[in-house]
Amino acid sequence: MSDVPASVVAGAVSPVENVDVRIEFTLDCAHLDRMTRFWRDAAGFAVVGVIEGRYVSLQGHDVALTLQQVEEPKTVKNRMHLDLLVDDVESEVTRLEALGASRLTPTAHEEFGQTWFVLADPEGNEFCVAADPSATAPPNS
Repeated sequence: MSDVPASVVAGAVSPVENVDVRIEFTLDCAHLDRMTRFWRDAAGFAVVGVIEGRYVSLQGHDVALTLQQVEEPKTVKNRMHLDLLVDDVESEVTRLEALGASRLTPTAHEEFGQTWFVLADPEGNEFCVAADPSATAPPNS
C-alpha cells in the first residue's frame, strides 16, 4: 500500500470489519446461452445457478460471475473488465479466438513489465489476456 496516498489510507476501513463481503461480477448480455458457453469455457468456470432466461451464475478460481440477460446491446466501452492471467498469452489468445473472442489489439501491449492483449467476447465486451506475474515471480525465500 506504499503507492496509495495517505489521504486515502487514513479513511480506509479495516478489512477485518468487512469479513462478510463477497464480490460478484455481473455482465449484461443479449444471448445468455452463447455467453454462458463462452465464459464457462474461456475462464474454466462452472455453472452453479440458473434462473431460466434471466441469469446464469458461474464460479471458479474464487471468482463469481453472473450473466444477466438484457434486451439492449452493448454500445460503448466497458467501464470495468476482466483480466485473464495466464502462463502463455499467445496460446491463450488463440484458444479464446477459437471459442468466439475477437482480438481488438493486433499485437501485444508491453508496458510496465507486463504483456497483454485486449479481446472482446462474442457480444463485444472487452477483456484482457495478460501474462500472470505470479508465474514468473521468484519463490519466497
